Amino acid sequence: MESVSLQFPVAVILLGGGLVAGFAGYPLLRPLLALYGFIGGVIVTPTFAEQLDGWWFIAATLAGGLAGAAVALAVYLATVALLGAGVAAFLVHLAIEGDPEVWLLVVGCVLGALLALIVRRYVVIIATAFAGGWTTLVGGLALSRDQAAMAATAGDVSGLFPLVPLAGHEAFATGWLVLGLLGSVVQLLASRRVTGDE
Repeated sequence: MESVSLQFPVAVILLGGGLVAGFAGYPLLRPLLALYGFIGGVIVTPTFAEQLDGWWFIAATLAGGLAGAAVALAVYLATVALLGAGVAAFLVHLAIEGDPEVWLLVVGCVLGALLALIVRRYVVIIATAFAGGWTTLVGGLALSRDQAAMAATAGDVSGLFPLVPLAGHEAFATGWLVLGLLGSVVQLLASRRVTGDE
């Protein structure tokens, strides 16, 4: 009964969060990462600086917050690099019949990671647009009582495309593609107005 009562708010959060990520993921990503990292650093630092008093304690807490923000931004860069490496590994597997040589896979992953870091703005825009489009669809379908989407609100995404074959899920895949492309275009246009890119 409790899981049923939570499905509606979870679906609303998925729908709203998906729309925000899909259409404003890039402009909000770094400030939010830095903010959450700063808050995390401020929360954790007093554990290690409890013996300090007054201004030293405040300075240590602020330094911990700045360190937390820096770590959060570094994790962002590492995630972009891993995404690029993963896409490169997938492309190497598509290009080579059978299992590719390990050295070829490693070189492809390193080049993919470096390329993703070079064009990270576009990687983040496309990733957030498509991730946001997917969660928007899941939230919307859950609100319309779709069984697979309702299961996803409880954490089981195994019944949803792309984790299941395309057959029977063409409408979902088409909606995902349209929302992903639309979100990418909106974010690309919005990011051109932002001065001081990465």
